[in-house]
Amino acid sequence: MNDIRYPVPAAVHRIEQVVDRSRFICTVARAANAEEAQAFIKSMNAEFSNATHNCWAYVLGPPGSTDRIGMSDDGEPHGTAGRPMLTVLMHCGIGEIVAVVTRYYGGTNLGTGGLVKAYGGAVQEALVQLPTQLRVDTVTVTFAVGYAAIGAVQQMLPTVEAEVVSQQFAVEAEFTVMVPRVQLPILEAQLQHITRGAMAPLQSPA
Repeated sequence: MNDIRYPVPAAVHRIEQVVDRSRFICTVARAANAEEAQAFIKSMNAEFSNATHNCWAYVLGPPGSTDRIGMSDDGEPHGTAGRPMLTVLMHCGIGEIVAVVTRYYGGTNLGTGGLVKAYGGAVQEALVQLPTQLRVDTVTVTFAVGYAAIGAVQQMLPTVEAEVVSQQFAVEAEFTVMVPRVQLPILEAQLQHITRGAMAPLQSPA
């Protein structure tokens, strides 16, 4: 079982640059799927509805993944905006990321090379101080143990990176925990060890 972890944006982040009197505003956010990416792009189009262009690109899977990517030049010459933006995102080492570069035209034509540099550069600059967090493939499970085992279970859970979501105390102590998927077999083995094989199999919460 692979331990799938990689950095993703932790918050929406924005920078602004001026290139030959044109304003370039780059806004970066996290998007785990195409629906989230398109919703973010739509919100940027609404926020900057008077802009000359709102160009965008996204990489929805792990860093560098080509499975779910997208881009748009939004009226700029073909290949001068979305493509350089996507190239930066593909090589930045961050996954589940979407970027929109808003341009307010300043009256000076930048030329093809100038546009590529401006759009790609805006994304690069935004990534410099982009806050990130680690994305971990997790699963939530529920289990119940006798009261005598509670102390041992509570000591064991941090060793498998399990986070307690809820606890209920009735006939037995019932725990709902979120754990990295790769740690799931270890969690189950540890629980069986603590309860000497008496614990029922792990369940998904209802």
